Amino acid sequence: MGINLVKGQKVDMGLSRVKVGLGWDPQNSGSVDFDLDASVFMLNASKKIPREEFFVYYNNLTSPDGSLQHGGDNLSGQGEGDDEVINLDMDKVDNQVQEIIFVVSIHEAVMRKQNFGQVRNSFIRICDEATNEEICKYELGEDFSIETCIEFGRLYKRNNQWRFEGLGTGFNGGLQELVDKYT
Repeated sequence: MGINLVKGQKVDMGLSRVKVGLGWDPQNSGSVDFDLDASVFMLNASKKIPREEFFVYYNNLTSPDGSLQHGGDNLSGQGEGDDEVINLDMDKVDNQVQEIIFVVSIHEAVMRKQNFGQVRNSFIRICDEATNEEICKYELGEDFSIETCIEFGRLYKRNNQWRFEGLGTGFNGGLQELVDKYT
């Protein structure tokens, strides 16, 4: 069993190939289903994506350097375990990428009148891709009653070593707010 992180806690990775699992349980309070989407921003030292292809999501499943593979969109969040999975080979990450931000947003949140206050059991976990052994897990414990997009965690490079940090930072402008922030 891996380390259960608290917000802001950091852990050294020590692996080159990891699986990032993101999960959540929406509370269906009406006739409209929740569709949460995992996205990844691969950032340079200026905290910007070097070019558009370094934003990986359901319409761009592979980073341009081939290091990151998004497993595709889960439209309902139903079932146990990881709802969306991202595989990452850190040895292939482009040298200009210094930080990798993992985000989950609610698709059409404003139109559907949905927010993360209606979502429970949200987490991000890092596993050894070869053994599926969980290295660390960060569970969102806060009430995000107006937020429609959350930065779950980040991998960042310090002294040529990758570290993971649980973030839990919410935004109410949806995914577009982060696209604007990182482009």
